Amino acid sequence: MKLQIVSGLSGSGKTIALQVLEDLDYYCIDNLPLELLSELVEKSLKDRLYLDKVAIGIDARTIGSNFSEFAKIIQQIKNNDIDCHVLFLHAQTSILLKRFSETRRKHPLTNEQTSLEEAIERERLVLKMIQDEAHQQIDTSNSNVHQLRDRIKHLITLNNQPVMALQFLSFGFKHGLPDDMDMMFDMRCLPNPHWEIALRPLTGKDQAVADFLDQHDSFNEMFDDIRQYVEKWLSCFEENSRNYLTIAIGCTGGQHRSVYMVEKLARYFKQQRESVIARHKELAEL
Repeated sequence: MKLQIVSGLSGSGKTIALQVLEDLDYYCIDNLPLELLSELVEKSLKDRLYLDKVAIGIDARTIGSNFSEFAKIIQQIKNNDIDCHVLFLHAQTSILLKRFSETRRKHPLTNEQTSLEEAIERERLVLKMIQDEAHQQIDTSNSNVHQLRDRIKHLITLNNQPVMALQFLSFGFKHGLPDDMDMMFDMRCLPNPHWEIALRPLTGKDQAVADFLDQHDSFNEMFDDIRQYVEKWLSCFEENSRNYLTIAIGCTGGQHRSVYMVEKLARYFKQQRESVIARHKELAEL
């Protein structure tokens, strides 16, 4: 049985996530009280009432739920050999305020004494214990509906890999750290193609940028160090039954150095492994 739990802040895209999962043949239940989660799983295993793939939406509408028990419940579920993943969606407060204003929807925690902004911050606190247990987090602040759908499909695909998927992700520090990373390497100490006028509009996918970086010993030494580190510790992550491992590579803008490093690392590890993915956060590629 595959169990996908979806939680997060109101207005962050939980409904979209459940719609995507439904399209992927998951039996979806929204707004399930936390206290009923274990009972649902137990009944599903005993009576086979539902499909083998189940998705559950849990959020702050069940405000009476004891979210402090969430970690314990998830561990109990995993002890039954259920493939369980927790996805948490969130966004910046300013973005959530704008979304509620545009849709004119009511936040579930607002009332005559609680403003929308206060409700959002209260919800963050209420759901913090679920967020801390999440296997995957998505900040939807800068994602439209189509991008979010693609991102969720991508994560579910990784979860269903028969072997651990190795994902290299480039990003720009000036845009903020990505949520979904297991380890991170910083390229900002390396020569920057940005200061070459002819290279500035290009990306790390262009040959001219690759040639520029490859001629610097520091870049090649960084590549060798990361490659050796990943090769040394990869088996340890696989032994822990991980579905995927995300290695984030960052530079200032996420356009040149980190992109080419990700491309070069992915190309190398694809020679050894079945499932290797290169993704570039700032190039809007999934």
